[in-house]
Amino acid sequence: MLCVRIAADPPARLDKALARDVPEAASLSRSRLARLIGEGHVQLGGAVVTDPKRRVSEGDIVEIRVPEVSQTDMVPEAIPLDIVFEDDDLIVVNKPPGLVVHPAPGSPSGTLVNALLHHCGDRLSGVGGEKRPGIVHRIDKDTTGLLVVAKSDRAHHRLAAQFEDHSVERVYQALVHGAPDPSDPRLRGLRGVSFEPGNVIKITTQLARHRTDRQRQAVTFEGGRHAVTRARPLERFGNPPQVALVECWLETGRTHQIRVHLTHIGHGLVGDPLYGGRRKISQNAMSQVALTALDSFKRQALHAATLGFVHPVTEERMRFEAPMPPDMAALVSAISGSQPD
Repeated sequence: MLCVRIAADPPARLDKALARDVPEAASLSRSRLARLIGEGHVQLGGAVVTDPKRRVSEGDIVEIRVPEVSQTDMVPEAIPLDIVFEDDDLIVVNKPPGLVVHPAPGSPSGTLVNALLHHCGDRLSGVGGEKRPGIVHRIDKDTTGLLVVAKSDRAHHRLAAQFEDHSVERVYQALVHGAPDPSDPRLRGLRGVSFEPGNVIKITTQLARHRTDRQRQAVTFEGGRHAVTRARPLERFGNPPQVALVECWLETGRTHQIRVHLTHIGHGLVGDPLYGGRRKISQNAMSQVALTALDSFKRQALHAATLGFVHPVTEERMRFEAPMPPDMAALVSAISGSQPD
């Protein structure tokens, strides 16, 4: 049991006050504290509190019971890992397409977590819970690229805090239908879209689960979770342009965020099976080689190319880059010579 006295001038919310006043040695992030509150593990003045927004005052005594981490029954699997960096506290991997990050319904094994359990043994943070040891963030099954995984509880909490305060650098490469143009009047009239210097398109909306398709997320402006994506077109292919290479970076990290936001502005990802990526392309605008390559690309063309953060223990600024995966690179090569035959 951890006992905390709320200090002077506390934030109005219980979770924010605890995030400020809980000793750093406890390694409890605000998101972890909010979960503990919601699960009934926190008492204020001797009574259980389940609302993280509960108001607190200076001098309040808060008791926190942190449950023991349950042992995972997942089986380590000898799945190859592309390891970009590793030390005693964290590991950075370059995830291939088709690999689920952690077990879920329909994917009980063969995941990145299974591979990490084989590689790291019991040297993974248990903070993520039984099904997600070490996992601080994730990318979709068919998205490729960089992920950081915590090997110590201290690293897990401090990395999670950086993701929570949006200080982690996450840059993606995407191939999209059409050619996003900041000067396009259609974009300028679209709700949630604004523009920044350098041909940057900023998309600011709320995201929530789709009303009729529970596998999808949808843009909303009431309720949901705040989401911000920035996108900048780098190269256009076709005459007239049919496909573009776009650089995206995340301010927030919601489920399917880039895929939903680019679809919202009318430029869904090539190959995206969930958000309508099989768009018809003008037969006269691209070569037959390009058309065939686009038609045969069967996953969303999205790659987590850059990941930057402060090392949670050494406090060194770290930045990693992963080259475009072979299938996306081959697609870019095929459409680069995309003038019609």
